[in-house]
Amino acid sequence: MNTLKWLLASSILCTSPAMAEMLDLEKDELTFGFIKLTDMAPLAVAYENGYFEDEGLFVRLEAQANWKVLLDGVIDGQLDGAHMLAGQPLAATIGYGTKAHIVTPFSMDLNGNGITVSNDIWEQMRPHVPLMEDGRPQHPISAASLAPVVEEYKDQGVPFNMGMVFPVSTHNYELRYWLAAGGIEPGYYSPEDVSGQIGADVFLSVTPPPQMPSTMEAGTIFGYSVGEPWNQQAVFKGIGVPVITDYELWRNNPEKVFGLSAEFTKENPNTTIALTKALIRAAIWLDENNNANREEAVEILARSEYVGADADVIANSMTGTFEYEKGDVRDVPDFNVFFRYNATYPFYSDAIWYLSQMRRWGQIAEPKSDEWFVETAQSVYRPDIYLQAARLLVDEELANEADFPWDSDGFKAPTPAADVIDGIGYDGRTPNAYLESLPIGLKGDQVIAGSNIQN
Repeated sequence: MNTLKWLLASSILCTSPAMAEMLDLEKDELTFGFIKLTDMAPLAVAYENGYFEDEGLFVRLEAQANWKVLLDGVIDGQLDGAHMLAGQPLAATIGYGTKAHIVTPFSMDLNGNGITVSNDIWEQMRPHVPLMEDGRPQHPISAASLAPVVEEYKDQGVPFNMGMVFPVSTHNYELRYWLAAGGIEPGYYSPEDVSGQIGADVFLSVTPPPQMPSTMEAGTIFGYSVGEPWNQQAVFKGIGVPVITDYELWRNNPEKVFGLSAEFTKENPNTTIALTKALIRAAIWLDENNNANREEAVEILARSEYVGADADVIANSMTGTFEYEKGDVRDVPDFNVFFRYNATYPFYSDAIWYLSQMRRWGQIAEPKSDEWFVETAQSVYRPDIYLQAARLLVDEELANEADFPWDSDGFKAPTPAADVIDGIGYDGRTPNAYLESLPIGLKGDQVIAGSNIQN
C-alpha cells in the first residue's frame, strides 16, 4: 500500500464533516475480480480515490480471464467479491451451471452495452433501415432490418453466427430480445442441450469481451452484443457498426452487479457494509455534477491494469456520446449511468427480469409461479445491506438523504411500453403475465422437448 496515498486518505477521513465511528471489520484485506469493461469503473474509482481505504479496507483488484473464471474465484474464495454479470448470482443460486449461493448488495450501473455487426452485414442491412432527412440511419434500428439478411444466409445454407459474452449475461438476453423483437428466432436451451441454439435462426455463442472485435474481423461471427469499449473499438478499427445501444433497446436497464458469496456476507457483515459504502461513493463521484468527473474516469480506465483500451475509444461512450458509424456521433447522455435513477440500488424487479429471460429461453426448463420469481430475487438481491451502507454515508455527510429510495419495497415502477423497443412494458410483480405478452419465447406450461416447444 502506498504510504503517501494512505496518509492523504487518512487526512481526508479525519476532516470529514460528520465522521462516524469506523465499523469493526471482520476482514480488512480483500481481493476483488473484474472483467476489462468500462462498467467496472466503480471498483477502479473506489480504489483510486481512496474510498476503500477510508473504510479501513486494503483492496487488491485483479482482472480475470473470463466470466466463468471470475465466478469460480468467488465461489472457491480466491476472490472475496467481483464485478459480475447480473445473471451470474441468480443462475448460481438456482443451480444453473455452477451451484452456489451468491448475493449482491450493489448494482453497478445502468445501460452500457451495444449490438454491433460487421461492415459487410451492415451494408446488407442498410437498404432495410429507415433514414432521417439528412440521410443518416434512424435509430433505434430494429432487428427487422436484419431479418432479410438472415433469411438469405439460411437459404444459402450458411449459419448466421453472432457472439455474446456468457450464457447468463445481459448481453445474451439483450441480443435475444432485439432479435425476437424483429421476428428472428434466437434459439432455446434445454437440460439436454445447453447450446441455446435449438430452433435458432441466428446462432449465438460465447466470446470473451476483449476478443469480440478480432473474432468478428476474422469472420468467425458476423456481429455481437457486448459492453464498452468493445462496440466503439469496432468503429475505431473500421471493422463494424453498432446498430443499437441497450439504452435504445430498454431505457435505463440494469447491468452489472457486485457479487459476493452468501457465506462471505454472513461471516463478514460489517466488511460487506463497508465495501458497499465505498462503491456507493464511487458511483456518486462518477455521476455527480452532470458527469463532470468522467474525463478523469476515462484516464483511470484506460490504464493497462483496468480496461487497457485507448482513452479516445473509452471516452466515446463514457462522456455522453456514442459513435455509430465513422463520424456519426450522437448524444446519448445516459449511455453509462452509475448512480442517478437509483442505479446502485439492487431492485428485486431487476432480478426478476433476468429470471424471466432465463425462463423465456429455456434455461429455467419448467414453469415457475410468480411467488417463486419473487422469493428467488429476494434470496439474491440484498437492498437491506445497501440501505445500511447508504444510511451511514448520509450520517457521515458523504451522501444526500434524498438520493436513496428508503421506502422502496424492492420493486421499480413498471417499465412503460414506450421505453422498450418492442413496445411491451415490464412489471416485475407479474413475471408470468410478462412472459405471456412476448410473442417469441416459452410461456405458461411450455417446455422444450427435443427440438420442439411442447405445451
